[in-house]
Amino acid sequence: MNRRELLKTGCATAGGALFGLGGWATAARAGEAYQPGLIDAYLKAGHTVFVDYSATWCSTCKAQERVINALRSENPAYDKAMKFVVVDWDRWSKDKVTRSRRIPRRSTLIVLKGNDELGRIVAGTSKAEIKALLDRGLAAAS
Repeated sequence: MNRRELLKTGCATAGGALFGLGGWATAARAGEAYQPGLIDAYLKAGHTVFVDYSATWCSTCKAQERVINALRSENPAYDKAMKFVVVDWDRWSKDKVTRSRRIPRRSTLIVLKGNDELGRIVAGTSKAEIKALLDRGLAAAS
């Protein structure tokens, strides 16, 4: 079994041994898990939506997650202003939710309002860059 398959399966014994009882391999992303129609429903209801296209095995996604969680902890206004949705890359990469927005890869973050994409980061992990994207969403929600 290769490393990617090991991480995807969340093998209890090997994953636990490698990642401290599966913490890294199985950690939940901060946001609601995508299901068909969820993002569109939020947008139609007038919400600003922060969408995180990620994979559990992706180290860049994990770095983004740490930054996003830290920023959300520092400023609770983000959670009041936006809906956070996580799109599992392994499950939804070939689906309309990904193709229609031309998402090139996992570790892509976007902010949506109405019919508009307000901003996008592809594989960026800097705190300043992610904060700027969150701030765009916050401003749009106000």
